[in-house]
Amino acid sequence: MARLPLLAGDGWRRSICAYCGTGCGLLARAKDGVVREVRGDPDHPVNRGKLCAKGALLGQVFDTGDRLLTPMVRDRKGAHTRVTHWDEAIERVAGAIRRNVAEHGPDSVMLYGSGQLPTEDYYLFGKLAKGFIGTNNQDTNSRLCMASAVAAYNLAFGADSPPASYEDIESANTFLILGANIEACHPILFDRIKARKRGDRDGVQVIVVDPRRTRTAEIADIHLPVLPGTDVALLLSLLFEVRLAGGLDERFIEEHTSGWEEVERALQGWSAERASAVTGLDAQQIVDAARIIATNGPLLSLWTMGANQSTSGVDKNLALINLSLATGNIGKPGAGPFSLTGQPNAMGGRECGGLATTLPGHRMVADPDHRAEVEAAWGLEPGAISDRPGLTAIEMIEALERDEVKVVWIAATNPVASLPNAPRVRAALQRAELVVVQDAYYPTETGRIADVLLPAAQWSERPGTMTNSERRICLLEQIGEAPGLALPDWRIICRVADALGYGNDFDYADTEAIFDEYRELTRGRDLDITGVSYEVLRETPGGIQWPHPEGAILDDAEGSSSPRLFESGRFPTADGRARFHAPGYRTPAEILSEEYPLALLTGRVKDQWHTMTRTGKVPKLMRSEHEPFLEMHPDDAGHLGVRDRQLVRVTSRRGSLHVRARVTDAIRSGAVFAPFHWGELWNRHAVTNAATSEATDARSKQPELKFAAVRVEPVAAAAA
Repeated sequence: MARLPLLAGDGWRRSICAYCGTGCGLLARAKDGVVREVRGDPDHPVNRGKLCAKGALLGQVFDTGDRLLTPMVRDRKGAHTRVTHWDEAIERVAGAIRRNVAEHGPDSVMLYGSGQLPTEDYYLFGKLAKGFIGTNNQDTNSRLCMASAVAAYNLAFGADSPPASYEDIESANTFLILGANIEACHPILFDRIKARKRGDRDGVQVIVVDPRRTRTAEIADIHLPVLPGTDVALLLSLLFEVRLAGGLDERFIEEHTSGWEEVERALQGWSAERASAVTGLDAQQIVDAARIIATNGPLLSLWTMGANQSTSGVDKNLALINLSLATGNIGKPGAGPFSLTGQPNAMGGRECGGLATTLPGHRMVADPDHRAEVEAAWGLEPGAISDRPGLTAIEMIEALERDEVKVVWIAATNPVASLPNAPRVRAALQRAELVVVQDAYYPTETGRIADVLLPAAQWSERPGTMTNSERRICLLEQIGEAPGLALPDWRIICRVADALGYGNDFDYADTEAIFDEYRELTRGRDLDITGVSYEVLRETPGGIQWPHPEGAILDDAEGSSSPRLFESGRFPTADGRARFHAPGYRTPAEILSEEYPLALLTGRVKDQWHTMTRTGKVPKLMRSEHEPFLEMHPDDAGHLGVRDRQLVRVTSRRGSLHVRARVTDAIRSGAVFAPFHWGELWNRHAVTNAATSEATDARSKQPELKFAAVRVEPVAAAAA
């Protein structure tokens, strides 16, 4: 088997991109301790040397003038920050945790992390919170993007196990892409889909479900511009019509699943005609899409935030999974229900217990056996891990408003800009006794209200592992040096743990030692990676897909020992069967009205990412998309007296923003779209998340960022 050393020659070293969950391989080269050059790794199985503009320009995010170089503290609320030393900053954090745990209990502390943390750091954040502080109040910004998919995979398969791989793109005959603008958000995967389509124009069929006619939708054979919030109705109807077209795999249903009868009852009456009245789609288009699914070979369903960020997010995910199970499109080449992650290590955080309801190795805090297993591994007394589920992201804000949370420790994320109803988030955090922000940059919207600022190393400045959407674990070796006094996140966590008196349990020589401890907690689990080590990953820089237990053999140098799950038809449930769950169609949390007649959708643009703490510093990317905007249909614009490029005010029940209108028929009437990247540091009058809704899915607790009832009016008219 060929090996590809991490040291690629001429000073180039292999790594993984710091942006989306695709997990593209990079070659990076440092000069004077700072990464200056980045290019695609031609030998990496994910991207074969290709990079999007964001990844190609990663070398420009280091010398930006706003790196956080030293710890900083405020002596009191509202005071200016001052530079301090690490010992004072660490004691400020540890002292507040000790005092509040003693006075108010461990649940007065909240740790909030990010899908940009390496797995080792994620793991330690959870170990400190859940094992030693004694609270399950550890959540992550992945709550905003992946929680609904996690819940649905667990319900359907018995584990959070995405079953497909990118190589299935090259074998799929039918693509169902729902709520995912892959061209903008996962551009390298979009290139692979386009190549598959070009290779068999007549055989390969693409169905795209999106209220917008994006560049992703432009390659579709059928584009279904569904009314926002009606995806479950459409998916119920698609399965109804697939059954009429003879597309069910009845043998697979009989031998490998349970609960089909419940779904059959839920399908009753969901004909294309009924769904048409709900979704605003042409009934014949629904029938045509269903016939393609029923007859055109392997079906690969791909989705992202359009399915997840909804008060019906879990039901949307379950409906997509049902479609694959009912047609037998799982565990075979070119097939599967495949949720694409949005961050480079959102998957790794899910694996190591980074959510408020989970523990390492896909364990759940509600399961007493799972708690006991982790307690034993961490050397804790029985009962040390709480049986109470922790606070999720939105619940954190509500608990702050009730003065129940006193200390919030935020790492590698910017919730004042990224959470819905941003003014409420800022006000809630300002109520805390202590807000700790651990970041590579300052200021950020969240950093501006921090009481303690801890300077962190970022991508390329520290080693670690990350897992992409297809369960591929890759090693990121250190390439450059962290500036100033910045430390890797794991070292900061260990220093706080030591100050709390837990130093013996957080005494690690390096990230490899952390990984070795974590991987043992996966032994015998669905994601068993006991056969993965830093040594193995150094020899396989294309990464290794889990599961990869001790003794497993790689098929090739690309780490494809487990490209596809459930090929045997057996699932990690008690009886080995996948579970059907009947989704129910519900309207979004907010209802359109005469006062708020339009549905606001939010999302990404291709050349920006998250809250722009990196991409906003790259001139070429800023020239591409330099300001926020509002897409709206010509019919809606004409009715409201809005002209293209005119400044408009967008108002919801929570807040408003001023942006320029882009009048286009690429979005259906009744809906408007605004990117969420720009926070108050860029333009305090143009914050999309000032208007978004914090309503959440009852099961996943993921907020409904894809639907807010708004009105739109020209700024002059709004001021009159």
